[in-house]
Amino acid sequence: MGGPGMDVPLAEAVVGWPDPGLRGYTDRYLGYREHAARPVLRREAAGAFVVLILGWGAPLDVTDPRSAERGAYGVNAFVAGPFDAYCTTRTAGAGAGVQLLLTPPAARRLLGLPLGELANRAVPVDQLDRWWERLRDELAAVPDWAGRFARLDAALAARLGAAGPVEPRLRRAWRLLADSGGGVGVGALAEEVGWSRRHLAVRFRQEFGLPPKAVARLLRFRRAYATLGRELVTAPAAEPPGDDPAPGWAELAARFGYFDQSHLIREFREFAGATPAALARSTSHSSNPG
Repeated sequence: MGGPGMDVPLAEAVVGWPDPGLRGYTDRYLGYREHAARPVLRREAAGAFVVLILGWGAPLDVTDPRSAERGAYGVNAFVAGPFDAYCTTRTAGAGAGVQLLLTPPAARRLLGLPLGELANRAVPVDQLDRWWERLRDELAAVPDWAGRFARLDAALAARLGAAGPVEPRLRRAWRLLADSGGGVGVGALAEEVGWSRRHLAVRFRQEFGLPPKAVARLLRFRRAYATLGRELVTAPAAEPPGDDPAPGWAELAARFGYFDQSHLIREFREFAGATPAALARSTSHSSNPG
């Protein structure tokens, strides 16, 4: 977003790799530390996943421009999403923490609640389960990133050991969608899992937060967005977008299954708040560098 009076924070980012037994739930841990002397605003792109931040220090605000009630304010440990539109974050001061990206099936098990209760919302972890708040405090007390990542391994493994399974047909539908990058239609998914289209859509939305068609759009967007070299939850702020895509976006639109480049631009504006060209030009930084 950027603007007068906003400083770029000093940042540290450390990637940790979960135990192999946890790789199906989150592919990495991202430890971060930053300091912003003045408020920093950023735009975070939509995604068909859940963001879990276990942070300490300076709090931040998470705002959905469509509804202030969906946000979380003055928090440093929260769960967000899935989101089917971009949101914004605002922070200032010194903060640190660990970020995890969870697939909907993983989040359903780890959080222990249907993601329909979290869709398009950011919720402080202490409103969900004090277990997560205690884990955050334990991570803050560990003096180094390697120790924090090891503690996460042990805690998540124990959490999963006590969690119930995800309905197999829903898990199968998610895997088909994810493996195809959103290329499998709802009718084909329903046929594959042996449910009607309506029943699949209702159950999928209840358990995973968004209906299959919306998830398919977001998965397709994620593939296109990745060509910018960005992380979805660390989407950089952009200047007011222009209407023209960067050279080559027409070809990329066809590659990713969009009708044309105008279709691609509309999806980027909805899910990232800016055109591909504007995002490609952006040099802003993220609050959770990846």
